[in-house]
Amino acid sequence: MTAQRLDRVLTAFRIGDPNGSYPIFDSTGSNIAPGRWNTAASPMIYASQHYSTAMLEKLVRSSGELPPNQHFIEITIPNGLTYEMLSPASLTGWDGMSSEVSRAYGAAWQSSRRSLLLLVPSVVARMELNVLINPEHVEFPRITHSLHQPVWWDRRLFGHAA
Repeated sequence: MTAQRLDRVLTAFRIGDPNGSYPIFDSTGSNIAPGRWNTAASPMIYASQHYSTAMLEKLVRSSGELPPNQHFIEITIPNGLTYEMLSPASLTGWDGMSSEVSRAYGAAWQSSRRSLLLLVPSVVARMELNVLINPEHVEFPRITHSLHQPVWWDRRLFGHAA
């Protein structure tokens, strides 16, 4: 795949615990508990193109429990930075339960440093994109993010009365 240049400002969202072991805008979690697109040796920051998708991604990992102390940040990625967009048709098995295919692809992308961003489909919201950010890419310092703000969960998402 060849890197492209953003022709607009891109916004992404990330949810985490600001009082946790590491900052919300940090790749440490991807080293400790690798996700669908990385190995422990290929750090990246997982974000989503939309706030609602970031919530769905967090919910799918919550095991039905209301996540405590969750906050979100809005990430701003300036015009002109590099990205690649993965077409699901080009990577058979990317959405499999084992994640072997997607992990190998993401690790190779991260270590190549050929682009700052990899835009991938969300497994839980197939029409939406997740934004993978390579913190080891030379363009990484140009990204900014907002101060964190609380996430207000609707308790009905967890089977509780409103």
